[in-house]
Amino acid sequence: MRHTHPQPGDIGLTQIPGFTGRLIRFGQWINGDGFADYQHAFLVLPDERLLEAQPGGSRIRPLADYADDDVLYVYPEGLTEQQRAGICAAASRYVGVPYSFLDYLAIATHRLRLPVPGLRRYIASTRHMICSQLVDQCYLDAGVHLFADGRWPGYVTPMALYNLLGR
Repeated sequence: MRHTHPQPGDIGLTQIPGFTGRLIRFGQWINGDGFADYQHAFLVLPDERLLEAQPGGSRIRPLADYADDDVLYVYPEGLTEQQRAGICAAASRYVGVPYSFLDYLAIATHRLRLPVPGLRRYIASTRHMICSQLVDQCYLDAGVHLFADGRWPGYVTPMALYNLLGR
């Protein structure tokens, strides 16, 4: 489902310009998620704020920081107000969690079925997360399972969220 006016618990999907965005886009393609224009995900919080993973660690920012960007706001059908509140409450536990570019490599390694000991544990770890993992974990902590396809915990990219909720 889509919103034109974001509500707490919604997921914002947007582009990252430049080399970093192209690198993430390529990584998502390798992971089988397609080759489209969503390289970043964030979680909408109450009071016009958001939680996002960034290279310096996850942080809460004003939602207005994305006012001039092309953002697609999505959410799963049937999401209740109680679930939205739980998702937003979970977000506070992840402020400051380090970002990990290595998670993209780990996800690609899993996709390519390379036998790497401890890979599942590394991808599922909440001690480091990319943006889409952070959003998915907040949903999981609130008891909302976005993906019912048997994927490993943490095995999610921004395009996976778009493919599930934005089409």
